[in-house]
Amino acid sequence: MKILIDNGHGSNTPGKRSPDGKFLEYQYNRIIATRVVSELVDCCYDAELLVPEEIDVPLRERVKRVNDKCDIYVATNILLVSIHVNAAGSDGKWHKATGWSAYTTPGITKSDLLAMDLYEAARKNLPGKIIRQFNGPQEPDFEENFYILKHTKCPAVLTENFFMDNVDDVRFLESREGKNALTLLHIEGIKYYMCLHY
Repeated sequence: MKILIDNGHGSNTPGKRSPDGKFLEYQYNRIIATRVVSELVDCCYDAELLVPEEIDVPLRERVKRVNDKCDIYVATNILLVSIHVNAAGSDGKWHKATGWSAYTTPGITKSDLLAMDLYEAARKNLPGKIIRQFNGPQEPDFEENFYILKHTKCPAVLTENFFMDNVDDVRFLESREGKNALTLLHIEGIKYYMCLHY
């Protein structure tokens, strides 16, 4: 199976930063995505970064890259995880919203199975942290028609890894503990999916 890890946004994406401007989402997404790919490859998985470029690659191009892989390897042999950091507002102020969450498209698909496995890994690797759930443990993932999820042919999940406009979340995200926990939960969630559903 080909594992595609999408690091959301780029150096030229407007906004997408903490209110003080010190935390840049694209930079953080790249750190976690690169670590996930590297460790999966070290474990002999076929994983790659979807967007090696520093600048933002448009969603249409990201989707094309995924679907080109689907055409080569068959969509059931591809999975996509898009890594992001959430924000509670766009007003340039600090907020209190916190927690980890994952998104799929509406309806029941194999993406829901991947999301369930990522939630399982999140509960294990984020003790004491809030895991945001749509409808409890049996239906935890939120559903939205995000472009990267709606238009790709393979199972796809978008993760929102805490909030860049929450002071405590930013402190956790930037810590060694936070980076290790988020890297590990993505790796373990993907491995669960591979063992249980592929």
